[in-house]
Amino acid sequence: MKATIETDRLILRNVTPDDYQACFTWCGDPDVNEYMIYPLYKNAEDVKTWLESRNNDDPDECDLGFVLKETGELIGMGGIYYKKEASVWKIGYNLRKDMWGRGYVPEAMRAIIDYVRSVRDVHIIEGEFCIDNSKSKRVMEKLGMSYYKDCQYTKLDGSRTYEAKSYRIVFD
Repeated sequence: MKATIETDRLILRNVTPDDYQACFTWCGDPDVNEYMIYPLYKNAEDVKTWLESRNNDDPDECDLGFVLKETGELIGMGGIYYKKEASVWKIGYNLRKDMWGRGYVPEAMRAIIDYVRSVRDVHIIEGEFCIDNSKSKRVMEKLGMSYYKDCQYTKLDGSRTYEAKSYRIVFD
């Protein structure tokens, strides 16, 4: 879905193919990619192809770039998407490594969740993180999510499977 949201420090907006170089800074970083479901991007042109394939009009997905108000830099992206077969909204996020530990992801994700809840009927939000990824666990806790179940996930290219935890929040 198309959206622009402002927080104290960020402008959250749809990412376009013109953003491919900025996105490559995290999509092509092995440290950022360590626990991601997508394989490591080897060149910026592949990121551009991926961005061209995205549908910002999909009402079941709100995936936005995180832009620093202070500098105008695109530093990450994240969002939520509806999984009809499970009747839950799933979350995901990425952030440039030099921006880790500054609270940008919880700030952005809170705003995205609030926005989607204002335009869609959202009852359950769920996220998964590798048990070795304490930073992602902390983000989910800051969002008010708590342990739901143990699980696994596999990279889209099948190269690695992770032992994981699923956290969720249920709204009345």
